[in-house]
Amino acid sequence: MNRERMYDVILAPVVTEKSTQGSEHNQVTFRVPRRATKPEIKAGVEALFGVKVTKVNTINMRGKVKRFKGRLGKRADYKKAIITLAEGDSIDITTGV
Repeated sequence: MNRERMYDVILAPVVTEKSTQGSEHNQVTFRVPRRATKPEIKAGVEALFGVKVTKVNTINMRGKVKRFKGRLGKRADYKKAIITLAEGDSIDITTGV
């Protein structure tokens, strides 16, 4: 996988209460493209951040239906990946790549 594809695989970190609790278990959550595979995600994280990934879990998230001024709208579907890092490794998502 080339360097450009690695940057395309990791879109953004997910910063929520639940994903922050995952940091206690050495986990980091990222938003990834819907077509990204687990081996691609693992290779991208290992190359970009220089860490050892032990496990990758992915979740396809459906967009919510929301109302705005009485009209129905739908948020976009997306995929998120929960990355489990090896002992001793960590990623600081506030600094960026």
